[in-house]
Amino acid sequence: MYMNNDKVMEIDDCRLELENRIRNLLWTISGDYSLNMKVDIPLYLRSRAIALYDGIKQGALARFFDKDMLGLYLVKKVYCQADEEKLTVIAQLCVEEAIGEKICQERPGVRKMQRQACEDILDQEFEELPPYQDILGRLRIAVLRDRLGNGSSHVEDRLKKYRDMVSEAGNARDTMELIRIIDKLYNMIADPDFEKQHGNLEHVLSVTLEELAEQDWKDFLSEELYEEGLESYIEQMAARITDMEDASVTDEMEKNRQSRHKVTVITEEALEKAYTYVELNFGKSYLDPAQEKRMNYLMCRDIHRDCSLYFTEGILKNPVKRNYQYEYAVRLKNRNIHLYHDKHRIVKSNIASLSELLRKTLVNKNEKQEIISDRGKIIPSRLWRVGRSSEADLFRRELKSDASDFVVDVLIDASGSQMSRQGEVALQAYIISEALSNVKIPHRVMSFCTFWDYTILHRFREYDDPKEANENIFNYVTSSNNRDGLAIKTVGYGLLQRPEEKKILIVLSDGKPYDVIVNRPNAKNPQPYMGRYAVNDTATEVRHLRNQGVSVLGVFAGKEQDLATEKKIFGKDFAYIRDIANFSRIVGKYLIKQLDSDS
Repeated sequence: MYMNNDKVMEIDDCRLELENRIRNLLWTISGDYSLNMKVDIPLYLRSRAIALYDGIKQGALARFFDKDMLGLYLVKKVYCQADEEKLTVIAQLCVEEAIGEKICQERPGVRKMQRQACEDILDQEFEELPPYQDILGRLRIAVLRDRLGNGSSHVEDRLKKYRDMVSEAGNARDTMELIRIIDKLYNMIADPDFEKQHGNLEHVLSVTLEELAEQDWKDFLSEELYEEGLESYIEQMAARITDMEDASVTDEMEKNRQSRHKVTVITEEALEKAYTYVELNFGKSYLDPAQEKRMNYLMCRDIHRDCSLYFTEGILKNPVKRNYQYEYAVRLKNRNIHLYHDKHRIVKSNIASLSELLRKTLVNKNEKQEIISDRGKIIPSRLWRVGRSSEADLFRRELKSDASDFVVDVLIDASGSQMSRQGEVALQAYIISEALSNVKIPHRVMSFCTFWDYTILHRFREYDDPKEANENIFNYVTSSNNRDGLAIKTVGYGLLQRPEEKKILIVLSDGKPYDVIVNRPNAKNPQPYMGRYAVNDTATEVRHLRNQGVSVLGVFAGKEQDLATEKKIFGKDFAYIRDIANFSRIVGKYLIKQLDSDS
């Protein structure tokens, strides 16, 4: 049973909500908000009911029994040469019996989910009846059918005694009683000679932690848990006993899904290595893992679904260590500063000119205006109109624009194609930032580039930072590629969270979205982002922001032959700066237009 393509995309896009929902069910049922669990998204893709019911049972097991004690027993039994797979299946059947009815009685709404989970397991795993000699397989079917038939399903004679023993688990008063039932059932079904060869339950329970610690558990653990050893194996066993489904079926369905949708699966170790390398080259992230995960969930969708975001204040502000990349960034910063000193008169003139233009406009916005209106302060001389005219404008109302109701984002293309213009672009951003600071308009300045699967967003100053923060713009460094659509979407999201009514985004770019990832092993390798495909995506994000009330200006800082692309992306609202001496006049004209606008 497979979900259709739309359903798979919908569930992938809602991953965080799914994790939160399953965890909330676990916490609600158990009443213990300290419990943690690894949410099984592939299982959810296989069956929503199975995944949610497993989550509920984890919470219920922790509430009604001592799951750690139960997990430790299972590990000791395996240590004493029990078959792990058969022991786990028997424990799963008994745990289901021990808690399944209890949670349905307490929460009647769970019963529907329980029934659907049982139906899905039967449909997906038992198209054919297991062989006659597969007692455990046939016993699983009997228990599942009992759930669906309220205990009245027919079962072959040789299985009745086993099913009755599983049913006894429903009356278990404590964890030790449940363990005795599981142990007895294992010795009857899986290994009738177990007690003779390896000892009874008392012998199993007498195994010490020291003895267990000496065992090499690697054959029983997934690779990422090797270093944890015994403790992880106990937790793993405790987690598995609330499942009823066959995990191998889930794995097979997930592989098929990935094959159909070309999903690239990266190990946690590979992801960690890639993240560490990004950290070394671009500096530490200023977001905590939860914030970073949330932003990736919100932004990296559709054509950007195999991408990741990385938020940093740069390697010069937050380095991991002083490596080659750090020294390279120092040299480029010094080069930017040298160009500033070389052109400081032009830059100062631009800052002063743009500041004055903005200041005059804002002063005018603060001037009071009086208009005739249908509300406000009454005008006695117009009262004669009452009953004689259809116009109800009998009042005088005072209007005053709020000059502080503006916020600006400046987003700079920091891809390698900007390297030859790096200093000039830094000066443009610095001029805008200084002028906005002079008139006290809150603004943020960031750059973007892509590195492997990551779109790097480098923050130079935050909206309400002091003017001194503008100096950070000289830390601007160019490298790698650029995924403009994702960067504009992400920065626009932050801008839309601001309380100011009038929002402006200025994008300094060369009009060439280009992100072609080399087929690097252990990377997600997003679909190449170039040509019309990339231009259309970037233009779509610009239109999307404009539709939400954000004014977007493209400041072109590229080669003249790429002007047509810039026009496709930004429409009529773009500026081509051939000479930095004209920068304040051209950009100022646009900003003033936006400040004067009442829309």
